[in-house]
Amino acid sequence: MAVYTDVSDEELDVFIASYDIGALTSFKGIAEGVENSNYLVHTEAGPFILTLYEKRVRPEDLPYFLGLMEHLAAHGISCPLPVRDREDRILRELAGRPAVLISFLEGLWVRRPGIAHCAGLGAGLAQFHLAGLDFDMQRANDLSLPGWRELFDEVRDSADGVIPGLKDEIAGELDHLGANWASGLPEGVIHADLFPDNVFFLDDKLSGLIDFYFACNDMLAYDVAVCLNAWCFEPDASFNITKARAMLQAYERVRPLTHAELDALPLLARGAALRFLLTRTYDLLNTDANALVKTKDPNEYLRKLRFHQSVTSYRDYGIGEH
Repeated sequence: MAVYTDVSDEELDVFIASYDIGALTSFKGIAEGVENSNYLVHTEAGPFILTLYEKRVRPEDLPYFLGLMEHLAAHGISCPLPVRDREDRILRELAGRPAVLISFLEGLWVRRPGIAHCAGLGAGLAQFHLAGLDFDMQRANDLSLPGWRELFDEVRDSADGVIPGLKDEIAGELDHLGANWASGLPEGVIHADLFPDNVFFLDDKLSGLIDFYFACNDMLAYDVAVCLNAWCFEPDASFNITKARAMLQAYERVRPLTHAELDALPLLARGAALRFLLTRTYDLLNTDANALVKTKDPNEYLRKLRFHQSVTSYRDYGIGEH
């Protein structure tokens, strides 16, 4: 979450008045995240999250994201729900941006996930994947191989100014992934961005998932690989095999991975690391310095990518027979 677009008190008062949630009592911008503008809004009915969709989100994708949240909630997944106004509208406009008011999900995200959190995340991810299997809308993953190549074209000339040698390292990895990328694996709805700040806990128990604005249809095991990257490394970039084992075993208790998915996991983890290396590099080079947003360090994902390049088997992630 982040804030790129400012909303005035007067604009928000008028916006909130069209809902049956009482009068606006307070609101503040949320600085975390990188994609959309988000505000914590309090009304007489309680807290809500207001999201204004910025330029990277295409308006035609919004029915997929919002419909997915309603579908997941109906299938027992704890997640925010879009709020309908008095005219039964979900998608609105505010400050020149598409805007949605969503319910507030109780819980906190964990800054330093432990083994129990990783296990909870693994089970929750598998439940999410199963719940999405009968979602009848489709959205391609814009940030898979073709999208990575487009991003690289955008940052190629400036990449070495971010990290010396980065241009050639990304080019080489794109060549490898392009020649070897997985296919034929089970597909469905994936979250594609399930970082710790998108998973809430109460007393170390997972209380819900948020921020579905990268959700799409792709290989389910790719989502697992995203979470390996996001949850199973320490701040010094060392891989925590105990956390990975807890996450993967908990996932498999709900949805067992196929042999093909397991074999592809190191390659998928490389792809997931490259995806975030590229988007972090792009954001570092292109984020407005005046925006209330914290850009993230691309070097973190370069170190993760190099780790996955050294992996020879899914067993190196802590599962399977040695």
